[in-house]
Amino acid sequence: MAKAVFDQPAHQASHKLSLQAVLNDLVKDEMVSQEDADHLHFQNRLSSSRIHLHPLLVIAEQNWISKKIPNEELNLDRLCEWMAAQAQLPYVRIDPLKLDVTCVTEVMSAAYANRYKLLPLKVAEDHVVIGTDQPYFRDWEESIIHSIRKRIDRVMISPVDISRFIAEFYGVSQSIQKATSEKEGQPVSSITNLEQLVEIGKSGKLDVNDQHVVHIVDWLMQYAFDQRASDIHIEPRRDKGNIRFRIDGVLHLVNQMPMPVMAAMTSRLKTLGRMDVVERRRPQDGRIKTKTPLGNEVELRLSSMPTAFGEKIVMRIFDPDVMVNSFEDLGFSTGDIQKWKGWTKHPHGIILVTGPTGSGKTTTLYSTLKHIATGEVNVSTVEDPIEMVSADFNQMQVQPNIGLTFAAGIRTLMRQDPDIIMVGEIRDQETAEMAIQAALTGHLVLSTLHTNDAPAAITRLMDIGVPPYLIKSTILGVMAQRLVRTLCPNCKKPVTLDPAQWQKLVAPWKYAIPEKAFGPEGCIECRNTGFIRRVGIYEILTLSQGIRDLIRQDIDIDEIRKLAYKEGMEPLRLSGARKIHAGTTTLQEVLKVAPTDDDL
Repeated sequence: MAKAVFDQPAHQASHKLSLQAVLNDLVKDEMVSQEDADHLHFQNRLSSSRIHLHPLLVIAEQNWISKKIPNEELNLDRLCEWMAAQAQLPYVRIDPLKLDVTCVTEVMSAAYANRYKLLPLKVAEDHVVIGTDQPYFRDWEESIIHSIRKRIDRVMISPVDISRFIAEFYGVSQSIQKATSEKEGQPVSSITNLEQLVEIGKSGKLDVNDQHVVHIVDWLMQYAFDQRASDIHIEPRRDKGNIRFRIDGVLHLVNQMPMPVMAAMTSRLKTLGRMDVVERRRPQDGRIKTKTPLGNEVELRLSSMPTAFGEKIVMRIFDPDVMVNSFEDLGFSTGDIQKWKGWTKHPHGIILVTGPTGSGKTTTLYSTLKHIATGEVNVSTVEDPIEMVSADFNQMQVQPNIGLTFAAGIRTLMRQDPDIIMVGEIRDQETAEMAIQAALTGHLVLSTLHTNDAPAAITRLMDIGVPPYLIKSTILGVMAQRLVRTLCPNCKKPVTLDPAQWQKLVAPWKYAIPEKAFGPEGCIECRNTGFIRRVGIYEILTLSQGIRDLIRQDIDIDEIRKLAYKEGMEPLRLSGARKIHAGTTTLQEVLKVAPTDDDL
């Protein structure tokens, strides 16, 4: 065995890590061979450009496998965890959504944080938690304690996280401070009634093209992409406005902005979305096309709404890649795929997708259109609004103010030689009648309805005035769907299900309780929620001859539902139960979104 070229102990009072010392400790801990350590140390000495890199980064680049634990990769995360244990410090994986950026950036200046590579993580009444990637270096502590008059609890964090979040958080914080300072000396009127609401931002407002405002808005969008947010909520309040992200169906508070800055952000976003910046009294819609940090094109749909404290903006993020998802990725079972594809192969008829707002109906329809929009067919849509712009089919925006309603849009499309028509939503009798007319004249029509389950779509159509004989002759099938959060594969843990709750879910079907079920644990990958992303559960009703015979003026929906179950339709709850069996989601998630017999 080669003799080590380094023998400095790693455990000294207040010193920075050296590659020598860290490699020495790894060899002593039998995680790295002496030969590998000697070779890396020698190579690093020859490269002057790498001399200032953090030792853990240098070691992580080698992609070594631990000699102590088989198949354990010595990546940066594992090395940081090991180093924290060596220094007897907690190792923290940063979840940026859990940090109060305003508070933590007040602990120390950006210059000080950059100089010593420190990141405040939590500010409590009697102590401050500060992250560092130098667990043995403590020269900075005395001055911070003297400044904040609180106890300091040190934790180990990754050097990559240190660099990234110091730049990100302090950069945004400085932009907010500078944008706010430009407002100093100008009166900010208090809001006491609706008349004053109309005047918000009209006097003394920040320039929407101010570099600080531009930086904040750019950060907001890029940050949302990075956090996998589906919606961004910008909500004005009396003193400070809230910025929240919806991630996997749950809203998270991201930051709070002074109201002058939020008003400037709102104006900036309205300008980007080609909305009327001056008009603040009525709701508006807009659209922004931008790119993610990875360079992928993404569309944001903007919606503004006047509130008591100013305009609220909600931006829904649409990723075009979602449209090319396979049906398996959307959560379809093999049987579901066969039924769904069987419907879409029909030359004419109506296919309905039902469910509440946010249940994934649009994603299902877009993914389906993407699969069937070949060069041999003309696919056209009429939507309000156009959710995702696609070059594969012709999309029309409903504009009621000029008489372009859903019904008028369908009437126009029928003169455009279409093969397949997608109608955003059937809302009234006129739209339903035009959709039926399109189906009767040889077109395949896909659309959505708002109902609790698939059989209820039949009664819904009758409620808005569609005669039973037209429903019988045009509807091919109805699919109801919901979205459930999926368990994080990195941290899900085995759990024991409550038999009473399981029976509530599957009754009256005799579906055995899973021998092995899983529940959420929480890790950095899922932000300690235990869940990551969502998947669909489905209820598919094919209008067989038996079902059609039951559609009459005195319709009994329970009779239709029972026959549908007898013919093989699985309810949403049973579709969810199969995903629980597969370890994809939890019993509580399915019970939260799938209607029980009492709801129907």
